[in-house]
Amino acid sequence: MTIAAWWEGFAPYVPGFLSASWLVFVISVLAIVVSWICGLVAALAKSSRFAAFRQASAFYIWFIRGTPTLIQIFIVYFGLPQLGLRMSPFVAGVLALGFNGGAYIAEIVRAGLSAIPKGQMESSAALGMSRFQIMSRIILPQVFRIILPPVTNEAITMLKNTSLLSTITVVELTLYSQTIIATTFRPFEFYIATAVIYLVMTTVLSQFAMRLERHYGRYA
Repeated sequence: MTIAAWWEGFAPYVPGFLSASWLVFVISVLAIVVSWICGLVAALAKSSRFAAFRQASAFYIWFIRGTPTLIQIFIVYFGLPQLGLRMSPFVAGVLALGFNGGAYIAEIVRAGLSAIPKGQMESSAALGMSRFQIMSRIILPQVFRIILPPVTNEAITMLKNTSLLSTITVVELTLYSQTIIATTFRPFEFYIATAVIYLVMTTVLSQFAMRLERHYGRYA
């Protein structure tokens, strides 16, 4: 088959691939926001003075990190409706991926905070700085530089995990490819096209993170 003949057969599906790619992007962004909310809450709860908060956070992290992401998606989409919590596949997918990522973000944030010497906060307080000034000007900028690489890896993992949402009928790249293959019987080229699109998206995300690392590395 010539390139021209291949493109003639592939071109009609390009708009669908673009639409599915945009959906992957939107789901990823929303899931990352949810994961950061869950992760920060869990990280703060784990360092709380209250035992109940620490235990709840520990259980959340233990459960999420110890069970498959696909099972968590099924619990949110198929299990919660039995408790009266019904939601669309899109919302269920965003929440499931966000809850999943939150457990890893919590551990990343906790590790980042632990890497900062306690003497920095004590010396800053001795200079008369408020707790807000210490966190915003001294601690958090250092934590951000430390956790940027693992946070980027988690974002890439979350983007790739959007493919699992095809199991709950979210028409993202994987499910869109499967519907085309079911009618064209051309799995190789369409799965390759899907893989290339994911590869482009993860590469762009990685390059963006590298630029941030170089930028903040100048102030280290």
